[in-house]
Amino acid sequence: MSSTDYTVRGMTCDHCAGSVTAEITKIPGVTGVQVDVPAGRVTVESEQPVSTDAVSEAVEEAGYEVVSA
Repeated sequence: MSSTDYTVRGMTCDHCAGSVTAEITKIPGVTGVQVDVPAGRVTVESEQPVSTDAVSEAVEEAGYEVVSA
């Protein structure tokens, strides 16, 4: 198991969290996503490490931006 935290800019509500979760869970190997909207933090759990680029692309598809991993 692998777990990585990302800082995401632009999330303000539960709808934001749902959008980000939906996009990240499409990445092969992802087993869980936890979003902390007030902290702007997303934790991605996966079978194997997932590339930061893949997570960034998924977050951007949801309309937000990864600012650090």
